[in-house]
Amino acid sequence: MKFVVNRDGRGRMKILIAGLGSIGRRHLRNFQTLNAGECVLLRTRRSTLPDDELAGLPTEHNLAEVLQKHKPHIVVVSNPTSLHLDVAIPAAEAGCHLLLEKPISQTMDRVPTLANIVKQQDVRVLVGFQFRFHPGLQYIKKLLDEDVIGPVTSVHVHWGEYLPAWHPWEDYRIGYAARSDLGGGVLLTLCHPFDYLRWLIGEVEAVSAMTAQEGGLDIEVEDTANVMLRFTNGALGTVHLDYVQQPPSHVLQITGQRGRILWDNADGAVHWYQTGIETWETKAMSPDFERNTLFIEEVKHLLNCVENDTEPCVDLADGIAAQRIVLAAKESSTEGKEIIIS
Repeated sequence: MKFVVNRDGRGRMKILIAGLGSIGRRHLRNFQTLNAGECVLLRTRRSTLPDDELAGLPTEHNLAEVLQKHKPHIVVVSNPTSLHLDVAIPAAEAGCHLLLEKPISQTMDRVPTLANIVKQQDVRVLVGFQFRFHPGLQYIKKLLDEDVIGPVTSVHVHWGEYLPAWHPWEDYRIGYAARSDLGGGVLLTLCHPFDYLRWLIGEVEAVSAMTAQEGGLDIEVEDTANVMLRFTNGALGTVHLDYVQQPPSHVLQITGQRGRILWDNADGAVHWYQTGIETWETKAMSPDFERNTLFIEEVKHLLNCVENDTEPCVDLADGIAAQRIVLAAKESSTEGKEIIIS
């Protein structure tokens, strides 16, 4: 389904937001900010957030009925991870394009079904790995493509968060990130590095991992994970994820044969060192950059893909690849052995 804009440039698009937690509401606000079209809400009324900003918007409670009644062009799948495919599959069957939040699901069950339907219906799927739109990581991609530090030999990501501080308006122990039945745990919830490392470094061929539940958070999922990756180009990677760290941090270090690249999400700046130049160089972020810029650019990209019938930069295949890495890490932690990704 290709979307056509009116002559004045204002769209006739309908966007269904399925799931009105914090990320669903962020997407709602961003679609509204961009004046992308009419937003319709699908909700269960289980959100712990106040309803003030939702007042006056068309609201439905049955997916089949809303797809038939409103015929949305885009469906934003922002409900808990374990419920993603309950929305994504019927929406794709109805010919809707998808903004599918990460991770795409908590298992691979029914993922091939979604992939087949997406292909048959020729719909676009943008998976919500918003770090693809981070100017710092995009600049790192440029440096690597230009071979500035030579062949990559190793990469390390350290991402520590403090789960109780995420949603101060609710008991963190009942949120999706803390519950196995909703697809929580650090490996699924903080899976962004498994996507952006594939984008920056290359495909992953083997995974080893250890996980722990030692953060004293009184939750039923892993709160800490150390994952080792072997890339098909020979590079090695390590990814540390946790729910326990105070204050939080998210940093990336890439080592090449002729230099290093450092990135810290706190200020977004990129620092790199080249053998032969013997000095550090820096690419600072624009002063007007803020975290929501990533999500705004994500929505703009999806709208452009729908309007111009082009493929998203991070599509369902990318979401599946990241999912396989996560599930391999879970299997490795359980079985105590390296898992080869076929």
